[in-house]
Amino acid sequence: MPLINSPYRAPHLFRNGYFSTVYSGLVRQVSGVQQERERLVLPDGDFIDIDWMKASKPSNTLVVLLHGLEGDTKRPYMLGSAKIFNQNDIDTVGVNFRGCSGEFNKAFRSYHSGETEDLHQILLHILANHSYDNIVLRGISLGGNVLLKYLGEDRDRPKEVKMGIAVSAPCDLYGSMLELHQWYNRPYEIYFKRCLKERLQHKRTLFPDRIQKVDIQRIHRLRDFDDVYTAPAHGFESGMHYYKASSSLPYIENIRVPALLLNAQNDSFLSASCTPLALAERSKSFFVEHPKHGGHVGFHLNEPFYYDEKCSLTFVKEHLKTNL
Repeated sequence: MPLINSPYRAPHLFRNGYFSTVYSGLVRQVSGVQQERERLVLPDGDFIDIDWMKASKPSNTLVVLLHGLEGDTKRPYMLGSAKIFNQNDIDTVGVNFRGCSGEFNKAFRSYHSGETEDLHQILLHILANHSYDNIVLRGISLGGNVLLKYLGEDRDRPKEVKMGIAVSAPCDLYGSMLELHQWYNRPYEIYFKRCLKERLQHKRTLFPDRIQKVDIQRIHRLRDFDDVYTAPAHGFESGMHYYKASSSLPYIENIRVPALLLNAQNDSFLSASCTPLALAERSKSFFVEHPKHGGHVGFHLNEPFYYDEKCSLTFVKEHLKTNL
């Protein structure tokens, strides 16, 4: 039942998925958001930096923002999200995954598309030190997969976690990997591969016994990075094992709080399997909005905020209307 008939209509140039993706990532600017950084020490001794972006008035609701692959809290999609919620008297906090805050993390391991324990530890820390009645998880791309998996896992989540919003989320990691290796996505693949290899070069200086120069030389395509590093560093047997074990798709049917997935039909990063329409049709809590346009995190409007940010605010207000 929770299939949403999307009202989103992209401005003319932004009907092209490639244009909307590139513009939103490289051209868009968001100003006026103040951040206050806090460092959390994790149980394994590593650290994660989070950036608080608060409303001008006290709030009983907090939106936890999760970025995408090789992103951080400075990205326009993170700042735009924080700004629209702050202007509506809702606090936000942006999570920089391990090694993404401008400082390399200490451990050999890093972050990945299915890592939910770090998110859980962040939530426990927040609730131990702040008073919020409602927590909303909002994730972009990789971050969207993380939050959907977290909400569907069989674990003891804090009762304050009331909902989730995933935008441009690769719910089927294997399907998304295949799409990213298509010829039309080659520029994106090259960019991500370069960033990840640079990160791995640094890891090699810290852990020369665990990663060799010859290993890095084996990374010819983006998927090779998962075989060479992601899988062994995080306890998976192979890249394929990582894709299957870390995809949120098998967990979605177990989600019991309101959760929205906003994926564009012309998102070249996502396979059809990343947008499980059939799951939404038979679910009472999993909502899917699947507009024709939007590219990958490119839901542009000719106004300060993007469509995904506006509809996220609406979703939160509708489902927390008795608490806001």
